[in-house]
Amino acid sequence: IMRNCDTLLVLGSTMPWEEYYPPPGQARGVQVDLKPDRIGLRYPVEVGLAGDVRATLQALLPLLERQSARAFLDEAQRRMADWNELLNQVESVERSPLRPQMVMRAVSDLLDDNAVISLDCGANTHFAARCLRLRPEQRLTGTGMLASMASGLPFAIAARLAHPQRQSVAIVGDGGFSMLMAELATAVFNDLPVKIIILKNDSLAEVKFDQKDLGNPEYGCALAPIDFVSFAKACGADAFQCSHPREVRPAIQSALSSPRAAIVEAVVGANEKPAKPDELRA
Repeated sequence: IMRNCDTLLVLGSTMPWEEYYPPPGQARGVQVDLKPDRIGLRYPVEVGLAGDVRATLQALLPLLERQSARAFLDEAQRRMADWNELLNQVESVERSPLRPQMVMRAVSDLLDDNAVISLDCGANTHFAARCLRLRPEQRLTGTGMLASMASGLPFAIAARLAHPQRQSVAIVGDGGFSMLMAELATAVFNDLPVKIIILKNDSLAEVKFDQKDLGNPEYGCALAPIDFVSFAKACGADAFQCSHPREVRPAIQSALSSPRAAIVEAVVGANEKPAKPDELRA
């Protein structure tokens, strides 16, 4: 859709994957960003507006005229429906080790309507971003291109402190979680019922696949097979494990329903690559 557009409206984003942008000169670029130095960073723009996105859009909306032509919108909606159907097929595959997509779909379905979701860094972020169907009152936070591993659990603790009445859930990989997992004891000590969904594949999957894509030998990607369930219980948290499709939803529901901090250790396949859209279709 982006490749074929004739107007590109960029709101507070510096999306780095330039292969998805239209060719320079094809689309008329309009960009709004708080930081002027980001305007035109990824795509040439005709109109650059430095300011808060919400305030800027509120000022611009009364100036817009309704566009009656629907061909582009209809095509975008058709493609989105096809994409959702493809995701449904991927997420419904039942096998052991688990597919991360199946776990993320279950999380998405079982979250509270106003949950705050905190992402870590790595392959888990790809699966979460792709498979979570966010509802209007839910909030998603992460480090984005900073690639700050171990951030998921601290983010979840901070979210619970800031919003004590809202469900706070972290989605992490075993690599990121193991870097700062002692903070689970902090959550227990401070009576913060955060929930941590751990996609466990005993590897730094994102790094492993990047090394492979670049033609390099796999190096330094294997992780120790930590028993996160025993660790969490030693910290005083509740802990649940799932390694078979029938165990996924009960484990997640039990963790989300717990009055204490709780983890779910989901044993997923080590060779599940976070594919690009074109690769997923293939």
